[in-house]
Amino acid sequence: MSEAAYSAHHNPFEYYFSTANIHHTPPKNLSEVGRDGQANHQYDLSYFWKVVENGNLPAVSYLKANRAQDGHPGNSSPLDEQQFIVKVINALQASSVWDSTAVIITYDDSDGWYDHVIGPIVNQSVSVNDALTGAGVCGTGASSLGGIQARCGYGPRLPFLVISPFAKDNYVDSTVTDQSSVVRFIEDNWDLGRIGPGSFDQIAGPITNMFDFKHPRTDRVILDPNTGQVVN
Repeated sequence: MSEAAYSAHHNPFEYYFSTANIHHTPPKNLSEVGRDGQANHQYDLSYFWKVVENGNLPAVSYLKANRAQDGHPGNSSPLDEQQFIVKVINALQASSVWDSTAVIITYDDSDGWYDHVIGPIVNQSVSVNDALTGAGVCGTGASSLGGIQARCGYGPRLPFLVISPFAKDNYVDSTVTDQSSVVRFIEDNWDLGRIGPGSFDQIAGPITNMFDFKHPRTDRVILDPNTGQVVN
């Protein structure tokens, strides 16, 4: 598949001045990864592999596959996506940081390789931009985000996977969550507080039910990136 590796509009951190790296400036050196510097905490994927090998991962990392492997319809496929995800998880399991690592896999909410089931409306909205339950209407209640409109949600059902020594074995969580549940987990784990008015992390469901921190697992499951079959 002939695809450019980088998709600018798929990089959410470039949309905010505080996290933008518009010239894609690399870090000065490997020790800058995860710290303030000229890259502004944005790095090419090659730096992820370097810090994994070095055992010096930042406390939190967001990974975005290149276009050919990001699972997005039209420029990728489920098998291409599988190769990227398996490569990442295999490498982490083989690293020195795995015993304290949790991998959370989330997906785009604007179509994909999975079924669509409408979720609950946790934030109602009445504006000219809404049309889910009627003309100019999304839901019947009041906004849960301080009256901010045109941000009705949730949308279609999405996969949400947790892979970790602390993940419960063969467990399906019934908690209503969304992508901002990941942000809430980070905020709670490091006592950061909520982002502020209008942010969905205020009403996001927790993902803590997916973990058992008292009984971490010691087994590792290595998969073949091409077939998805267990090889070790």
